[in-house]
Amino acid sequence: MKHNLIKVIVVIGAGSIGQAIARRVSAGKHILLADLRQQNADAAAKVLSEAGFEVSTAIVDVSNRDSVHALAEKAVSIGSITGLIHAAGVSPSQASPSTILKVDLYGTALILEEFGNVIASGGAGVVIASQSGHRLPALTPEQDKALATTPAEQLLSLPLLQPDQVKDSLHAYQLSKRGNSLRVMAEAVRWGKRGARINTISPGIIITPLAKDELSGPRGDGYRRMIEASAVGRAGTPDEVGNVGALLMGSDGAFITGSDFLMDGGVTAAYWYGEL
Repeated sequence: MKHNLIKVIVVIGAGSIGQAIARRVSAGKHILLADLRQQNADAAAKVLSEAGFEVSTAIVDVSNRDSVHALAEKAVSIGSITGLIHAAGVSPSQASPSTILKVDLYGTALILEEFGNVIASGGAGVVIASQSGHRLPALTPEQDKALATTPAEQLLSLPLLQPDQVKDSLHAYQLSKRGNSLRVMAEAVRWGKRGARINTISPGIIITPLAKDELSGPRGDGYRRMIEASAVGRAGTPDEVGNVGALLMGSDGAFITGSDFLMDGGVTAAYWYGEL
C-alpha cells in the first residue's frame, strides 16, 4: 500500500486498556505499539497480529522527549497518523511521587505536544487518565491554568508540584491525572487547528494486571471498599473502556473534543455524595 494511504494508530502502553481500544479502531490500519519494555510490546503485538491486525513495535520512555520524538518520527515514516491511544503510566503502588509526576504528568504533556505536531487532519486521540483525578479537591483557577498550559519543560517546576507540597504517591497520582484532563482540554485547541480531536477517559477500577497489583498491595482494602460502595458494585473491564474509546475516536464522536469521560461505576459519586 502506498505510504500516504497507510493509516497509523499509535498505541503507547501495551496493556489491556490500550489493546482493547486499539482492537475497536484499527481494522485496516497499521498499529504502532510502543511500550517501555520490548517484551510487553512483543506479547501484545503477537495477540493483535494473530487477531488479524498489522502491527509493528517500538520502545518508548514517555518521560524522555527524545524518545517520544523518535516514536512520532517512526509513526510518520509508516504512514499518516490518524489515531493516538495513550495508555502508559505508573500507579501509586508502583512508584515514588517524583516518578509518577515525571511519567504520568510530564510524559503525557510530551506526548500531546509531539503527536499534536504530526496528527493527521480528521485524526483523534484518547488519553487514559483516572477517576483519581476526580477525587482531588478543586484547585485554584491559576493552578488549573498552569497545569493545562505551562510548557512541558517547565511543568515539573510548578510550585504545587514540589516535594514539600506533594508528599505521597497517591497525591502525585491525583495531581497527574487531574493535570492530564486539563492538559487535554488545552491541547484540544491546538489539535483543532490541525483538524484533529483529543479527549481523556478517566476509568475507575478496571481489572487489568496493574489493578491486580493494586488489589493485592497496601491499598487493596481501600479498592475493595470502593467497589462495594459504588452504584454498579463491581470493577470494570478493559472492553468497556474500549467501547468509550471507540466512540471518542470514531465518526460518532466527531463533535467531542477537549472532554474528559469519567467511567468508574459510580465510585466518585459515592466518594463525594455517598458512603465512601
